[in-house]
Amino acid sequence: MEKIRLILNASELGAGTRGASLGVDAMKIASIKAGSKYFANYNTSVIPTQNDLLYNDIKFDKAKRIDGVVDNYEKSTAMISEVMEKGEYPIVLTGDHSCAGGTIAGIKKAHPDKRLGVVWIDAHADLHSPYTSPSGNIHGMPLATALNEDNLEHKIKDLDDELSVQWNKLKNMGGIAPKINPEDLVFVGVRDTEEPEDFYIAKHNIKTIPVEQVRRSEVREIAEEILAYLKDCDILYVSFDVDSMDCDLISYGTGTPVPNGLTEQEASGLINNLLIDKRVKCFEVVEINPCLDNKQNKMAETAFRILESATVIIEKRG
Repeated sequence: MEKIRLILNASELGAGTRGASLGVDAMKIASIKAGSKYFANYNTSVIPTQNDLLYNDIKFDKAKRIDGVVDNYEKSTAMISEVMEKGEYPIVLTGDHSCAGGTIAGIKKAHPDKRLGVVWIDAHADLHSPYTSPSGNIHGMPLATALNEDNLEHKIKDLDDELSVQWNKLKNMGGIAPKINPEDLVFVGVRDTEEPEDFYIAKHNIKTIPVEQVRRSEVREIAEEILAYLKDCDILYVSFDVDSMDCDLISYGTGTPVPNGLTEQEASGLINNLLIDKRVKCFEVVEINPCLDNKQNKMAETAFRILESATVIIEKRG
């Protein structure tokens, strides 16, 4: 049986709206409401955050609060690599999706010689860099850090030397860059992108599975297709952003809700079928924002059910 460790990272420095730091606690409340002892059943590690920086003026508007994100990446990289090196299975619950860059860095640091594949279940591609981002919010940049990608062919901004140093710290976190290759990345549910991201996806022919394809097929078949596509990868990581789900069906309890997404059953079924593969060494849930939930705590309750079901699959793998 896999020895699971919960890693809680409540940083919301990369988000454009406030409240994602409360997402983990919202899931804890959901577990209590459901009569579950989930959060008492597993060893837990907490990554310290610098969310107090949210009170300060923004120093770098092209990569907002990047100094705090660098610190969060450093702590995440160290903790996740340590957990994996001990043979434990990290289930990572975070605030905003910028945290995923630190998760990937930690996985790669623990397995520097392994080819890492990423399944990104999200409404957004998160491929921006400070050169291309229209908002400067770093939760739209984690995959660019993992890919060591600036996408200068579509840059709309220039960076000063100080920001360039900080951005390069993110890309080189853990001393490995790039950490993943474009051909080892699969998008599921992505439906809200900007031109620089579309350009990069097309340039590298990144595999993308739209919501409509999930809906037309059995989730088992979609999972098998993804796993077959990533057959040359030694280890896999699944990152689940709750905004991949349909905000009208579920709730608006996430930072950047997008209509026409996955149902709870589709998301859960896909994740469970992916996690059956023993190459998946890390599962992550991100971007729950109870402050924005128009249905009390429904997004966290939905995400918790998905999390609990996924954990059962991981434990059964042996």
